Amino acid sequence: MPHPTRVTLIAKSVVFPKHTSLLTMTTPQGIRDYLAQTVTKGGSDLHLTVGAPPAARVHGSLQALEETSFDASQVRELILGTMNETQRSKLEDEWELDYAIEVSGVGRFRGNVHFCRQNIEAVYRYIPAEIPELSTLGHYPILEEICHLQRGLVLITGVTGSGKTTTLASLVRRISEIRSGTIITLEDPIEFSFQHNSSLIKQREIGRDTKSFSLGLRQCMRQDPDVIVVGELRDRESMQIAMTAAETGHLVISTLHTIDAPKSVERIMDLFPSDQQVQIASQLSNVLEAIICQRLLPRADTDGRVLATEALRVNSGIQSSLRKRKIEQVVGLMEIARQEGCHTIDDCLETLVAHNYITQQDAIQNCRDPHRFTSESLASRQAVKK
Repeated sequence: MPHPTRVTLIAKSVVFPKHTSLLTMTTPQGIRDYLAQTVTKGGSDLHLTVGAPPAARVHGSLQALEETSFDASQVRELILGTMNETQRSKLEDEWELDYAIEVSGVGRFRGNVHFCRQNIEAVYRYIPAEIPELSTLGHYPILEEICHLQRGLVLITGVTGSGKTTTLASLVRRISEIRSGTIITLEDPIEFSFQHNSSLIKQREIGRDTKSFSLGLRQCMRQDPDVIVVGELRDRESMQIAMTAAETGHLVISTLHTIDAPKSVERIMDLFPSDQQVQIASQLSNVLEAIICQRLLPRADTDGRVLATEALRVNSGIQSSLRKRKIEQVVGLMEIARQEGCHTIDDCLETLVAHNYITQQDAIQNCRDPHRFTSESLASRQAVKK
């Protein structure tokens, strides 16, 4: 049976589906316990799924937190107990919800609630209380250089769970320490909580402080910003406004769900119709300063994961390639611009293999050129370096 236009979650009537019982309005103790277990284990996410036990993602793998599977009513009660009436109403209308919860003594979490086979399910992402210092994340020095930029567009990219939000927050923290000005963030939802430093930091949440990323971006141009931080550039309008903001003298930092620098450029171009792409390519080439692409890979030397990155720092050659839409040239141009801050994912993976931080097999699975990671090729280049 398809979803109705509005799903009834709680009501003075019933909870979806119709045969379920009414819920209490108090947050269940159970979810607090599962969130606490997730944090204690060093996990990043808690999964609440019908027909399965609660599970935590720890160092990239799921671990069940107990043996018993949950039925639909148990999962629903755990999830809805964390939500207020406004959030429940939004879920009823849109069938999806992003929100943040804070659990005393445990921490802050970003929740995504959704439906699977007409049952409510959710994933909760742990947000550390302390924003990490940029220098502790494992990035190349280019990140510190980015913090000193006065204008332009900077993109942090990667798949879900690759640490983009943490990198973004650490950049904001560092910029606020070294620059006097105004930083405006647009987030859905607000995750890390920033303290004013040398800069004022104004955090705005989509759905609470402004209606959409595009509207928030347009309005923040009137709020005297020096730095604009957008949680994610999701659509054509937001991307266009972000590029215009960068063009008019602001530093704009945001994220994309792409795995490398060329695909990030392709994603931006694909947001626009073909008859606008010449203009967009020209505008992008003028405002883009850097793309940092990141992945988290399992460590070979200990438990946990290690950061692997690709960095594009725009120079005159890359700028010309972008303007002419010759994206296939970007990787080659990055390889000859290493002294200017560029490095490819393969450069980073080779360094990680050389230090025994990751396995050769993991490097092959994540690289652009598998031939570079054969045993013979690795040994040959190591011999040259010696």
